[in-house]
Amino acid sequence: MTLEHDLHRGDLEKGHGGNDTTQENPTQPPNYPLPERTISGATAPVPPDADDWDPPDGGLLAWSQVIAALFMNMVVWGYPASFGVFQLYYVETLGLPQTQVPWIGSVQVFLAFAMCTVSGRLTDAGWAKETALVGSFFAVFGTFMTSLGRTWWHFFLAQGICTGIGLGLAFMPCATVVSTYFKRHRAFALALAATGSSWGSLMFPSIVQYLIPPIGFAWAVRCAAFVALTICAVANLLLKPRIAPRKSGPMIEWEAFREPAYMFFALGGVLYLYMLYFAYFYVNSFARDIIGFSQTDSVTVLLILNGIGIAARPLAGYLADRFFGPIHMFLGMLCAIGIALFAWIAVTTRTEMYVFGAFYGFVTGAGQGCYVGALASLTKDPQKMGTRFGMVSTMTAFAVLAGPPTGGALIERMDGSYVGAQVWGGSVAVAAAVSVLGSRLATTGFKFKVKI
Repeated sequence: MTLEHDLHRGDLEKGHGGNDTTQENPTQPPNYPLPERTISGATAPVPPDADDWDPPDGGLLAWSQVIAALFMNMVVWGYPASFGVFQLYYVETLGLPQTQVPWIGSVQVFLAFAMCTVSGRLTDAGWAKETALVGSFFAVFGTFMTSLGRTWWHFFLAQGICTGIGLGLAFMPCATVVSTYFKRHRAFALALAATGSSWGSLMFPSIVQYLIPPIGFAWAVRCAAFVALTICAVANLLLKPRIAPRKSGPMIEWEAFREPAYMFFALGGVLYLYMLYFAYFYVNSFARDIIGFSQTDSVTVLLILNGIGIAARPLAGYLADRFFGPIHMFLGMLCAIGIALFAWIAVTTRTEMYVFGAFYGFVTGAGQGCYVGALASLTKDPQKMGTRFGMVSTMTAFAVLAGPPTGGALIERMDGSYVGAQVWGGSVAVAAAVSVLGSRLATTGFKFKVKI
C-alpha cells in the first residue's frame, strides 16, 4: 500500500471519527498534493512505488537537466579522452618514460569511475548539488596544477589523482538526476547528454594542441582549466534534483548481484571499459609511427574519432527508444567495436587511417550513448539509480586502469607492432558482447522480439 493511500485513509478516519463507510477506489490517484521534502534548496515530492513511477518525460526543467549533464560530460569524459595529446607532449617534448606516462591517464580515468560509488550514494541521499560542486572544484583545481608540472610525479598527482577524483564526484549527480526526469525517452535523454563527452573531447585537445606553440604548455593548460571552470559553473547552476532522498541504505547494494541480469551486465561493462580507451590513447601514435603522419595530423585523427560521436550518441539513443531498446543497441555496438578493432590490423594508408578513425569513433560513441541507458533499464527503483550506477562504475574502474597499460605492454613486447594489442582489444570486445547477451537473456529469456 502506498504512502499517500495511508495518509488519505488517516485523514478520513480523523475527519469522520472512523465511522465513514466510503470505499476508496485504489485505481484513482488521491485528489490532494503529495507530501514534500526539501533537497538542497529544491522541493521534491516523495516518489510513488517504483512500478507506478511516472516522471515528466519532458518540459523545460527536464531538458535543462539534460543540458546540465551535457555540460558536465564535456569536462568529465571530454578531458580524459584528450589524454593522447598530453601523452605525446610528455614523451616527445619532456622526455618522460613511455611506459610510465600512460599511467597518468589510466589513474585519472580509474578514479573517475572508482569514485562513482561514493558520488552515486551521496546523490541518492540528497546531496547531488553539493557532490557535483565539490567534484567540479577538484577537477578544475587539478587542471590548473597540471600547468605547473615539471616531472612525472607532478603530472601524476595533479592530472591523475586530483583531477580524477573530481571527475568521479562530478559525474554521477548529473547522470542520476537526468534518469529521474525521464522514463519513456530516457535512453535518448541520456545519449543526448553523453554528446557532451564528444564536444569536450574535441575542445580540450584542440585547446592544448594548438595553443602550445604560441603561448606554451603551461598557459595552454590554464586556458583549458578556465574553460572547464565556466562549463562546470553552468552545469552546477542548472542542476536540480527531483525525487526525495534515500537517507538510509548501504553504500553498496549487494542484493543487486543476486540478479543475473545485473551481474552479467556488470561483467560486460568491465570488459567493455577494459578495451575501450586503448584506441583513444594509441590511435595518434599508431598514425604517426606506423602510417607516417606528422604529430599535428595524428592529433587530427584523434579529433575525428572523438568528434564523430556527437552525431552517433543521440542517434543511438533515439533508435534505442524508438525501435530496439538500449540493451539491444548496446549489444550491437559492442559487436561493431570488436569488428573495428580487428579491422584496424589491416590499416596501412592515410585514407584507411581516417576511415578507421571515423568508424571507430561512431561505434564507440553510439556504444557510450547507450551504455548508461542500458544500465538504467535494469534499475526499476529511481531512488537506487545512483547507487547501482556507481557500483558498476567502480568495478569498471579497475578495468580502465589496466586497459591502456595492457595495450602498451603488448606493443612494447612485440617491438612496436600493434597487432597483438589490436587482437587483444577485439577479443575483449567480443567477450563483452557475450556477457551483455547473457544479461539480455536473463531478463527476457529467448523472446527476441521484446524491446529491452
